[in-house]
Amino acid sequence: MELLGAVTVVLLICIACLLSITAWKGRSGKGKMPPGPAPLPILGNVLQVKPKNLAQTLQKLSEEYGPVFTVHLGSDPVVVLHGHDVVKEALVDRADEFAGRGHMPIGDRANNGLGIIFSNNKEWLEVRRFALSTLRNFGMGKRSIEERIQEESEHLLEEINKTKGAPFDPTFMLSCAVSNVICSTIFGKRYDYKDKRFLGLMKNMSNIFDMMNSYWGQLYQMFSNILDYLPGPHNKIFTEFDALKNFVSEETKIHQASLDPSSPQDFIDCFLSKMQEEKENPNSSFHMKNLITSTFDLFIAGTETTSTTLRYGLLLLLKYPKIQEKVQEEIDRVVGRSRKPCVADRTQMPYTDAVVHEIQRFISLIPLALPHTVTKDTCFREYLIPKGTTIYPVLSSVLHDSKEFPNPNEFNPGHFLNENGTFRKSEFFMPFSAGKRICLGEGLARMEIFLVLATILQNFILKPVADPQELSITPTLSGTGNIPPVYQLCALPR
Repeated sequence: MELLGAVTVVLLICIACLLSITAWKGRSGKGKMPPGPAPLPILGNVLQVKPKNLAQTLQKLSEEYGPVFTVHLGSDPVVVLHGHDVVKEALVDRADEFAGRGHMPIGDRANNGLGIIFSNNKEWLEVRRFALSTLRNFGMGKRSIEERIQEESEHLLEEINKTKGAPFDPTFMLSCAVSNVICSTIFGKRYDYKDKRFLGLMKNMSNIFDMMNSYWGQLYQMFSNILDYLPGPHNKIFTEFDALKNFVSEETKIHQASLDPSSPQDFIDCFLSKMQEEKENPNSSFHMKNLITSTFDLFIAGTETTSTTLRYGLLLLLKYPKIQEKVQEEIDRVVGRSRKPCVADRTQMPYTDAVVHEIQRFISLIPLALPHTVTKDTCFREYLIPKGTTIYPVLSSVLHDSKEFPNPNEFNPGHFLNENGTFRKSEFFMPFSAGKRICLGEGLARMEIFLVLATILQNFILKPVADPQELSITPTLSGTGNIPPVYQLCALPR
């Protein structure tokens, strides 16, 4: 009887697989969904897709199925766009159709459809426009934000000086510096690097980024419908989210008590004033829950990605000391030692600018971008993508295109230099994504990366603890984002 029962189970599984494959074949092909590997019931393409390095897996599948193909993450189909032409066609040329935010279970559960990053429809559009306008009014892309970055860079230099040339891990110093720039804009103040609560928030953000890119984080992306009901490490990330939102909520209460609508001091003040203006509108996008979530989005997005880019950038400069030397030669020639680097210097510093671009290209920090979705049934190339289908535009396939960037897996600032040494622009440079979902803080991030790196290298020679040839520059985690290895460095005053 037991044998008969086992045989019955195996037969049912086989029948389910055959039915799944038959249904899949009927849904894919010309005039239908793009092709891709046959999925298993419930499990989808878990045998073909490796959560530990999703971008690399998708690259291999693109070699078999072409630049537009379908994979099933769990039971959900995802259309993958691989290569510059299809990514640009979707995100830029057909921006309206691909402007929706795709299914991302961690973000969906954490934000519940609110905020800027993981939201859709009218609320997303209104709050995004408001946030962009408000940040610009407070100096994003203008001189005042440049002064804030320069001021914070001085605090960072003080912290580095305290190491007195001894080895240190730059992770939290960089996080504090970058976070304080966005804090000054959204909260109206900066925090001391020794503030225990502030350091706790940096740890929360670091944990969130690590957990999202961990094996469990990627499994949750595929099987959230199951894992939502099970205990395990995948649930810990939401405790980190709650800690950050509680901090934002407390800051909001302080702002409510001191609000002067005629003289807003920061993003929270502006949002509270907007809430007062629209208090009679029952369908307003401007309410307390959206204020907390939107502020949280700006806080975490304005900290972790930029600080991780800087951390990865310093590691690359340790690995390639001759590149570091060339940047310092250019800084000495253009800026000197008596004044702070400024954004206006960038046009006179093509090599430094090329290094900054090459860092972002090489590390491909968010290799798949955040998922998109099509806002209606969409004919794309020779396929039909149903409304609501999640889209993965693989940014790393653009940033590592060998036709545009020879030897794309090598770190080489020459990728952004003309033969005469001038800076070379490239439309393949899209680390912030592209189109209507391009990163809200692109201008701020680009300014920060340039100014902070230039300021550090103006004042310090960075030395690795080990032989540069022994330094690993391979990400320790590669899921939603690429996480650099933990390392230490010595900063010797110049």
